[in-house]
Amino acid sequence: MSRIPQTDPELTHRLTRRGMLGVAAGATAAALLGAVSSPAAAATGTATDTATGEVGRGRPVLPPGRLGIQLYSLRDKISTLGFAPVFAELERYGYDEVEFAGYTQGSAGPITLAQLRRLAKDHGLTPIGSHVGYYSSDPNAYTFAQNLTKVLDDAEALGLEHIGTASGPFRYGSTVDAWKRAAEEFNTYGAAARARGMKFYQHNHSDEFGFASDDPKVRLYDVLLAETDPDLVHLEMDIFWAYAGQFRFSKRPDGTPAPFEPLDYVLKQPHRYPLFHVKDGVSDPSNQFGYRMVDVGDGDIDYQRFISAVTRLRGERQAHHWQTEHDNPTESFTFARRSSAYLHSLRERC
Repeated sequence: MSRIPQTDPELTHRLTRRGMLGVAAGATAAALLGAVSSPAAAATGTATDTATGEVGRGRPVLPPGRLGIQLYSLRDKISTLGFAPVFAELERYGYDEVEFAGYTQGSAGPITLAQLRRLAKDHGLTPIGSHVGYYSSDPNAYTFAQNLTKVLDDAEALGLEHIGTASGPFRYGSTVDAWKRAAEEFNTYGAAARARGMKFYQHNHSDEFGFASDDPKVRLYDVLLAETDPDLVHLEMDIFWAYAGQFRFSKRPDGTPAPFEPLDYVLKQPHRYPLFHVKDGVSDPSNQFGYRMVDVGDGDIDYQRFISAVTRLRGERQAHHWQTEHDNPTESFTFARRSSAYLHSLRERC
């Protein structure tokens, strides 16, 4: 059963983020987009508990101004409608930020980076990051390895705070030394990004949590963390894929236990995780990844627990950015709207 609150979708659709901020003093976008039973409930910070269905009070779990979306989830709409209508919808849904997966995504009509930056600003959206390829056999490819200067030039033109890759560090294989070699390249990209005031990051899938082919006692993700400079290389944890990695790699190849908790990685080094992908999944042991991807709020990943654990750390509440994502949503605008509503509805447990 869906945990997404049953609010009035038309009301949610009409309220822009700017309009919401003026509805009532002290009422946040979270209160308005969340599971509120009435405007009075929004103003007093009450919300429906998504587990029990009871109305309760509490600080929003989601920090204000930190909800974004990975635009890959909306690639079908961008390719048919263009960026402007998509950004208008995201503004209505209460999003604050966008993360790119390419700067055209088959957009209906040409657009420059300057136009794209201005368009986002016009809709109250901050371009927060972008995914770029790690390497290619093509010397002219738009990747970090082949065209680092161009990649950083474009990120700077967009005003990005972060620039990263969703490619795993498998360029040289899956041995410990192969990952050390990739980590050194990541350090180089991180240093170049920092010189321009940006943070370089790597986004995981599930394979990063597997084991080194030459030493099955070593988890590859641990090599990446150990061999990259924490001041130069940051991580964007894709929470869904991290839990898929937990499902796949909680035992070593010889069958001995090797349990891990994705959240623990973040709590040990929160400064290394400025960005997160918030995507949800229904537990399904018959699936090779252990989960079936669904809209945020429809699955079994406990986002109240996860986000609260990170934002309750001293000095960390505003230090992270939470990007919703679904690789193949049934209807992408519906995914974006419902995921925002669910995350905004979450309240801290007293």
